[in-house]
Formats: sequence, structure tokens, C-alpha cells
Amino acid sequence: AGGDPLLWQHLFWLFGHPEVYIMILPAMGIVSEVLPAFARKPLFGYPAIVFAGAAIAFMGWGVWAHHMFAAGLGPVANSAFALSTMLIAVPTGVKIFNWIGTIWGGAVRLTTAFLFAAGFVSMFIIGGLSGVTHAIVPHDAQQTDTYYVVGHLHYVLFGGSIFGLFAGLYYWWPKIFGRLLNERIGKLHFWLMIIGFNLTFGPFHVLGLLGMQRRVYRYAPGLGFDVWNLVATIGAFTIALSIVVFLVNAVLTAGRGEQAGADPWDARTIEWMIPSPPPEHNFDEVPVIRHRDDWWHRKYITDPKGTPAPVIAGGADAREIPAEERDNATASEDEQAHGIHLPSPSYYPLVTAVGLPIAGYGVLYQPLLLAAGFLIVLVGAFGWVLEPPAEPA
Repeated sequence: AGGDPLLWQHLFWLFGHPEVYIMILPAMGIVSEVLPAFARKPLFGYPAIVFAGAAIAFMGWGVWAHHMFAAGLGPVANSAFALSTMLIAVPTGVKIFNWIGTIWGGAVRLTTAFLFAAGFVSMFIIGGLSGVTHAIVPHDAQQTDTYYVVGHLHYVLFGGSIFGLFAGLYYWWPKIFGRLLNERIGKLHFWLMIIGFNLTFGPFHVLGLLGMQRRVYRYAPGLGFDVWNLVATIGAFTIALSIVVFLVNAVLTAGRGEQAGADPWDARTIEWMIPSPPPEHNFDEVPVIRHRDDWWHRKYITDPKGTPAPVIAGGADAREIPAEERDNATASEDEQAHGIHLPSPSYYPLVTAVGLPIAGYGVLYQPLLLAAGFLIVLVGAFGWVLEPPAEPA
């Protein structure tokens, strides 16, 4: 049809590689919330972690062609993308060292959420190390379209995103549903998943270096692939078993799980100030935030050695508390919190949401659908904006 295969590769990887970072960055944020809570320490190097996240999001758009070193781009392009692949390892390494610094020296509690967060860090390190090899052009040219790339991808995405998501699930589950997941079953879930994960995707690196191509579901016997594929199959079933264990945990604790209370983890951030599950309006009054980990600072003061001590009821008026801590305990008149305003129920957001996929299908298949979807979006958006701000009394 007159298309250019090389241009298609550029378009695919220009989408496909930043997409990986889009999926991993939320998990990085989750881990940056979970680790401080269970290490009982502030997040180490907070500004550096934030800057590194922004750097990864930006630099992720400039590394796509390391998947195309076998396409004949030429030495200049290959060198440029090899360099960008090396450079993106720098902000990633900053995050990893900051997470390790958060754990180091902390009063660590080995909850299921912490184990998944620590599993994220360890598996992401392995995936990152295999990814750095993509910056070596001759090595990457050999890896192209082999299971080595598939193994690297899954160590970053499964070992990264999925472990991070489960860390967040176990951490915020009691806040969402008001009941704690069972820790014993949760730890069984974790160990089954991390063992199955490494059994599945670790051999992929070996298979790739042996020459097994990706996107091939059958291969001739005697090529040396049989044993490692069997190991990977066993690992895949182990991962499936771990998911079954998680589902069993969710079902068993739905009605009989331990009541969570507002702050079961003695956490640091303000969502743990309110009941579990939270009311529709979240806070009765808009909280005045004075610290990065504001809820922690409301619960604890630090002695001269930096050791946290619980704030005793009425203790904010005691003389032994430093003036700075005492001043931070209450809001000034200008900062007094105000009540929460909730918008009235409305169907217009739903109307708008219905129009968007119709317009999207129209872009691909039928201009009339595009026009219809666009019209529905306009009706929903204008209705949403123009409806009265509150129900009439």
C-alpha cells in the first residue's frame, strides 16, 4: 500500500517506549508513599525523587530507537540513541538509591504492602540492569526481537508496575473498604508471586541469548529452548496461583476481616486522618497543610535527638513543646479551614463520557460517528457547565 516499514517501526516505538514509562511512573509514586510509612522515616531525598520522575517522563521520549539498532539507522543515530539510553539510567538510579536510603536505618515493619514495595525495588533493579545493556549497540543488535527483550520488559513492567500496584492495594485496601486484608495470606501471595515471576521471566534472558525469537509460539526440538520454556511455564502457573490466593484473601476478609480504623498503619499522609472507608466528602473541613507528611507531624513531635514522640492529648499547650511545634499545631485566623462543598448529582458527565468513545471510533471508521460523538460531547459539556451549582431548596 506504499507504506514504509522503517517509518512504521519509528511510529510504533515512539509510542511503545514512552508508554512503558507512563505505566511505571504511577507505581513509582505508590512505592514512594508505602516505603516511608513502613520504614517510619520521611522519604529520603524527596526533591531529587520528584525531579527524577520528571526527568524520566521527559527523557522517555528520546530512547525509542534502541529497539531499532538492527534496522540500519547508521552510526550517528545509533550513537545518539545509545547515549540517551545510558542517560535515562541516571534519574532511574537516583530513585532507586533514594528508596534504599528511605529503608536504610528505618524501623521497618515487614507488612505485605512493604514486601511488595521492596519487591518492586529489587525486581526493577534487575530490569534496569538488563535495560542498560540496550545502550551497547552491538549487544542490542543481537538482542533485537529475541526473548531477552521480553524478559527485560517484564522485569520492568511486571516486576515494577504490578508489584507496585499490589503494594498500593494492600496499603490502601483498608482505607477503601474499612477492613484489613489477612497478612498471612498476603505474604503467601507475595512469595508465590515473586518466585513465580522470577521462574517465568528470568529464563527469558537466557532464551534470548540462545537465539529464541519473540512472537514465536512453536520451535523445533533440540535448539536448547525446551528446559527453560518448561521452567517459564511452571513459573507462569505459579503467578496464576498467587492471583487466586489474593482473590481468596479479598473474599474471606470482605465480611470477616479485621476492622481497619482510621489509621491502621500509623501512616504519614492526611488520608489517614479520616474514617475508613472515607465519607463521600472526605474531610469535614479542608485541612490546613503545614508539612509534607502533615498527619505524622500532627501525631508526633521530635525530641532534640530527632526521635519521634507521640503528641499527648492537650500537649500542644505544654511548655516543653518548642514554640515552632506549638505554632504549627493550630491554624491562624487567615488559615481557618472551611467546610466542604460537594457538587449536586449530575448526569452530564456521563453524557460527555458516552460521546468521547463514539467520536474516537468515528476518527477511525466513520466521519458521521465523529460528528455525532462530538455533538454529544458538546451537549454534555455545556450542560455540565451551565447547570445550577446546587439543587433548589
